[in-house]
Amino acid sequence: MKIKKLETFTKSFVSFVKVTTNTDEFGYGQMSTYHSDITAQIFHKQIAPWVLGKPWDDFEDLESFILEKEHKFPGSYVLRAMAGLDTALWDMKGRIEKKPIVSLLGGDPGRLKIYGSSMKRDITPQAEADRFMRLQDSLGIKAFKYRIGAECGRNEDEWPGRSEEIIRTINKNVDVNTRKLVDANSCFTPSRAIELGLLLEENGVTHYEEPCPYWEPNQTLEVTNALKIDVTGGEQDCDLRVWKDMIDRGIVNIIQPDIMYMGGLTRSLKVAKMAADEGIPCTPHAANLSLVTVCTMHFLKAIPNAGKYLEFSIEGDDYYPWQQNLFLDDPFSVKEGSVTITDMPGWGVIINPEWLENSEYAVSEMQ
Repeated sequence: MKIKKLETFTKSFVSFVKVTTNTDEFGYGQMSTYHSDITAQIFHKQIAPWVLGKPWDDFEDLESFILEKEHKFPGSYVLRAMAGLDTALWDMKGRIEKKPIVSLLGGDPGRLKIYGSSMKRDITPQAEADRFMRLQDSLGIKAFKYRIGAECGRNEDEWPGRSEEIIRTINKNVDVNTRKLVDANSCFTPSRAIELGLLLEENGVTHYEEPCPYWEPNQTLEVTNALKIDVTGGEQDCDLRVWKDMIDRGIVNIIQPDIMYMGGLTRSLKVAKMAADEGIPCTPHAANLSLVTVCTMHFLKAIPNAGKYLEFSIEGDDYYPWQQNLFLDDPFSVKEGSVTITDMPGWGVIINPEWLENSEYAVSEMQ
């Protein structure tokens, strides 16, 4: 079987990919979110030409070939586009073998615990605590992540004193058994990050994400070495050389690859294996309810060094209007603090035909 056709269905935030073989087997995937209209152009110009007419089943070799041919473009956009191909190929493999992806990876379908992930910094500490408690009561979520600092904030807070206030407020309000995580999104200098890290430890926080600019790994290492709390990171990183350095030097205690930023499931599995060999847990980044979270569910349920929870966005229409109505079914139903991976083949979701019909369509075909 060879890859015959590659189709994209695109809106500005999301682009789905359909791969079809010359025997009419098919699968659906997704490119990384944000500026997906640009990513779709890259897909047809820099991904499709190298794979049309090629055998489909050796994902690693096929994707290495793409990167070799596009060696002048080693950055994020090519990998964000390649994620669409990779996730579609995995879906096709699952459909052909009539298995969910998690089973192809050696895992089992079933329930997966989540942590409720807040994306908001403009929310007051008390309002954040209140919605955590509502979600705990209604959905049984036992872990939450909130934001401190300002995003890439050059050591500044969202407003003066907010970080200290929200750390104390969340700890004061939530149940003593609730697992607490924070994300600093590359905000702080090492000294400030360590100062806040000690406060996090005093308030029972167990996960300290991206405390320093992610592009300054030595700063993050300084924080990791100074604190008892687990320092985490890696969501932005997509270069395997960077990952090797991060893992070899113990820059963080927990790694957080993003399947879509990495270029797909295949490369993400390589990173997880590198970390597993060094005894480092993997808690992937999955910050919106598009296919990235579905893919991460299958990934996390199968790897041996999986972290305790799946990242699961708690934001709705006001924050992520574009993630609504992507799928016909509800792969994100939460019960007792868990989501469920079914035994449906592939990713186990049905993309909304109406969404596809109203998107911008493009196709590359084998001549």
